Amino acid sequence: MPQTDRETKTAVIAGGGWRSDPMALWLMTVLHRPNAELDFFAELCERLTEEGMELARGFCGLLSLHPQFVSRNLIWTPETGSEVKGREHGVVSTNFYYQSPVYLIHQGAEEVRQRLDVDEDLLAFDIWKEARAAGMTDYIALPLRHSTGEVNVLSFATRRSSGFADAEIARFKDLLPLIALRLELMNSYFATNTLLTTYLGEAAARRVLAGTIHRAEGEALRAAIYFCDLRGFTRLSDQLGGEQMIELLDDYFDCMIEPIRACGGEVLKFLGDGMLAIFPMDDRTARLACQSALVSAEEGIANLAALSRRREAEGQPPLVAGVGLHAGDVIFGNIGAADRLDFTVIGRAVNEVSRVEALTKRLARPVLMTAEFARLHGDGRALRSLGPQRLSGISEPAEIFAPA
Repeated sequence: MPQTDRETKTAVIAGGGWRSDPMALWLMTVLHRPNAELDFFAELCERLTEEGMELARGFCGLLSLHPQFVSRNLIWTPETGSEVKGREHGVVSTNFYYQSPVYLIHQGAEEVRQRLDVDEDLLAFDIWKEARAAGMTDYIALPLRHSTGEVNVLSFATRRSSGFADAEIARFKDLLPLIALRLELMNSYFATNTLLTTYLGEAAARRVLAGTIHRAEGEALRAAIYFCDLRGFTRLSDQLGGEQMIELLDDYFDCMIEPIRACGGEVLKFLGDGMLAIFPMDDRTARLACQSALVSAEEGIANLAALSRRREAEGQPPLVAGVGLHAGDVIFGNIGAADRLDFTVIGRAVNEVSRVEALTKRLARPVLMTAEFARLHGDGRALRSLGPQRLSGISEPAEIFAPA
């Protein structure tokens, strides 16, 4: 019996002749930019539609190594194109997950198929009921098996009255290993970039991914430098249990970090209850960098005050922090042993900013800055000199400024 075109394509790939199949050749050879899963998934769905499959919706659920999201869902429709939605870690303990085709695939199902043009009472999952309401008639979910043993999910739906043909289902399954390979590579790059950014910061992550991985390899740069520290940390550590202390620190850092990021700063390092951040600058941008650093410091202190009011209303001790600001030259690069490196900033300016922060407690000021920072900031009306002050470990007194 003569084969249909779709049956021929399925047989070609299964027989190893993927180079003669345009879709398989595209999956195996076309390069995509890093983190371009959305573009890839959109083109995949469009190519399948061009083959005559009349897709109404495509879905790909990718498990992710991300501090906030357990998975990233790629969703495509011909009307809206592709988008990504993150699912937070808690979703895996909810009925939203347990009562879904995704859960069945994660439990080992080789295929989840459902005609949608039936009585709604016969549809077990909300996602099927929503698809039915949108006029879709047929649905299939398949496992994407990766080399690590991880299983992700790929699903398609159509509005065609006859649903998916058997040859189309065979086509999906035949392409599955190639699709899984491409998405595994992309997801691995995403995980690498996410983890480096999470633990090193965006600027350091970019440098490491670009190949700055050798000890003593670094870059000199000018920056407004921000250092904050939580007051009474030792006392709080003695009073609170480990989990409570971690929760407290997370809340504290959320207060301080949000305005740093909003103002264009880069958080480099956490040192217990301390945090180091920079606002890179040159001669042209020095004023903006220093003004942004000061704004982020004041907003962070305001955020912390609001958090403390909520804590006190709950019978918990308030949180108080100090912020030191300085401007100068630093070395940004790799430091450590031959096979255990840290990407950070070092230099006299880093030492000085920590000394300025330590002064906030003695002078009872939440934000203090050096004369060099004040000079570059450029708005004398917003700042007030507190005169020469002795900084620990520095021989000569230094003029210190505070917000007016």
